[in-house]
Amino acid sequence: MTADVPTADAADPLAAVPLGPVVEAAFFRRPAPELAPALLGLELVHETPQGLASGIIVEVEAYAGPEDKGAHSYGGRRTARTEVMFGPGGHAYVFSIYGMHFCFNVVAAEPGQPHAVLVRALEPRRGLALMARRRRQAGDPRRLPPRVLTGGPGRLCQALGITRAQYGLPLFDPASPLRLHRPNPPFPVGTVARGPRINIDYAGEWRRVPWRFWIEGNPHVSRP
Repeated sequence: MTADVPTADAADPLAAVPLGPVVEAAFFRRPAPELAPALLGLELVHETPQGLASGIIVEVEAYAGPEDKGAHSYGGRRTARTEVMFGPGGHAYVFSIYGMHFCFNVVAAEPGQPHAVLVRALEPRRGLALMARRRRQAGDPRRLPPRVLTGGPGRLCQALGITRAQYGLPLFDPASPLRLHRPNPPFPVGTVARGPRINIDYAGEWRRVPWRFWIEGNPHVSRP
């Protein structure tokens, strides 16, 4: 091991710190525009045979179909891809874009209300060396520029190893490999900013709805 490439433990100062409690199922049973800002500051954790990786949610977008023209469930569209959105909140909705990247969403609201929140960026928390390998980043992962590992929907899924295989997993179940935790130590959210969602020009007037939320000043946000 060369001096400039740390061991997994050296790159992960929180490795010995226990995770905080898993977020309870009732937390997710609210409309996406309400759930979205509440997700900021929570820790998204994925455990795989390669190890555990996690990050603090710092940027999200709410999608509230079937009225929302930006949502996959617009017009009540119910397909094999969107089916999980019609169930209870608190499950993972994962879809692919361009046939090569995955995007992770948190299903929101009550059954029959196809709402979801897209997680756009994380602040890397645990498993930095593992995330760097997945993102094909050499050197000390603690010294990488912000956003390289988890600054964007596709990047964070690659870094955490999230694919369609995790579609539908309950994020509130301690036995699930993909979960949402209240962070330990606590994460100071500070000021929450909001603005229009990104890359939904097809949504007409709905592209201007200010349902993108992010932690103001956080360097890991995909688009400051």
